[in-house]
Amino acid sequence: MEHRKWLHAEIVPFQGREIMIEGPLPAERLAGLRMHHQLDAFRRPPEQFKALLEIAELPEGRIIAARDGDLIVGYVTFHYPDELETWSEGHMDDLVELGAVEVADDYRGLGLAKRLILLAFEQEQLENVIVYTTEYYWHWDLEGTGLSVWDYRAMMENLMKEAGMIWFATDDPEICAHPANCLMVRIGREVPLSSIQQFDRVRFRQRFMY
Repeated sequence: MEHRKWLHAEIVPFQGREIMIEGPLPAERLAGLRMHHQLDAFRRPPEQFKALLEIAELPEGRIIAARDGDLIVGYVTFHYPDELETWSEGHMDDLVELGAVEVADDYRGLGLAKRLILLAFEQEQLENVIVYTTEYYWHWDLEGTGLSVWDYRAMMENLMKEAGMIWFATDDPEICAHPANCLMVRIGREVPLSSIQQFDRVRFRQRFMY
């Protein structure tokens, strides 16, 4: 399957400087940047930066980053499902996970998360794949934002809707572990019916629910 990667960029003014949002970034371009110390929601910044480099090297992997000079202040990742996750069981080459979305605390309020996600879908780059994201409340910065779990869920759901992603039902145990968790999906216009049906079989493992 063709993995379309056409570089796009957007500039956001910030305190007399310019924040550059660009991607998908190749690994060699990403390697010349630095990670903001506040980007620690998933792991320590140096370890997360290494993970971003590894994703950028994958055929299907894509990193969209917001940078202040050479400092990464926000990013979003796209890659195939982890082999240990339910979503890999369909062995689909047109199912891609929108994984981590993170913006440094000092740069929140600029709409960077929305801009990062929208840039990823520019010029129909992802119209030939199903993009999904799993939202788990234990990854959310409830303390830093001061939001309740339900307000944070609504914020994430609205963010994903900006890119055309909608809520999908599933019987996945991790999603079902808490009512605030959810599955959001966008099916590209070029995705064949056979892939949609295969994805349905993956998201409903208990056949009586499907």
